[in-house]
Amino acid sequence: MPPLTQSVPLDKIRFNDQGLVPAIAQDYLDGTVLMLAWMNRQSLEKTLATGETWYWSRSRQELWHKGATSGHLQKVHSLRYDCDSDALLISVEQVGEIACHTGERSCFHQVDSTKKAPPADTLSNLYQVVASRRDNPVEGSYTCKLFAGGDNKILKKIGEETAEVVMACKDDEKEAIASEVADLFYHTLVALAYHNVTLRAVFRKLKERENP
Repeated sequence: MPPLTQSVPLDKIRFNDQGLVPAIAQDYLDGTVLMLAWMNRQSLEKTLATGETWYWSRSRQELWHKGATSGHLQKVHSLRYDCDSDALLISVEQVGEIACHTGERSCFHQVDSTKKAPPADTLSNLYQVVASRRDNPVEGSYTCKLFAGGDNKILKKIGEETAEVVMACKDDEKEAIASEVADLFYHTLVALAYHNVTLRAVFRKLKERENP
């Protein structure tokens, strides 16, 4: 990955009185917040120069190359600073799908405060629910009935929902379009899970189409 040195004017970043700035690492595909850490000028410079995240450890008082020991490196896709220039948002590809020292994908895996997922992650969370129904069937679940019906049942529903999307668009019914597209997305997720294709695989293909 090429150096990102030109993407962030370092003189604009407002480090605090300890010479640090908070840095949020976010998954480059689905937007999941992975972790919050700190950077000083040197770690930010190394991040920009190498294309991998370097942080500053406040407890050890030393530079910290994320993943150097565990292998869970973070490859930087983009880096932004906020309107006050005192916080960073880093879009990364998390190697190994693990950012937290606990082995979780995200350091923000606790759900005690709220069980509602942020809107940006709705599709990913829905896919997880669908996949869990595949692996752990629940009696009476519509999703489980689709899996039990196999490819024929799932693909028939996708065909039906596709036709309904077409009709809703033809009639220019905004609410109906949103509803029918949601149904199509859901049944497509079932097809993906049935064939063991991850949603992230789809996101990667979509990423390739960002500049059509």
